[in-house]
Amino acid sequence: MADKLKLGLAALIVIAGIAGFYWLNDASALLRAAIVVLAVVGAGAVALASAPGQLAWQFAVGTRAEVRKVVWPTRKETVQATLVVIVMVIIVGLYLWLLDVFSFWAIYDLILRASR
Repeated sequence: MADKLKLGLAALIVIAGIAGFYWLNDASALLRAAIVVLAVVGAGAVALASAPGQLAWQFAVGTRAEVRKVVWPTRKETVQATLVVIVMVIIVGLYLWLLDVFSFWAIYDLILRASR
């Protein structure tokens, strides 16, 4: 029950920050943005105090550990893969263009002229 109250309070804090953004429409944009940012940070702090917030934090920490284990490609591998993708896009584009030209020719020149 306490977790639901904490999450509800976090939602209310975010809503209050958004409402403050629109309510203070004559204030500077920096102040209005700061209100929203502070509301989101405050809501995050309140949400982290709940059990679901702790689970989300543990998930984020675990995800960060997994990202560190990833073997990232070298620059050479990245450039080669990018070039392969670009070449394949060009080839498929040409194929689709030829298919379009042929179907246009087949429909308009062969079928529609034959019906005249």
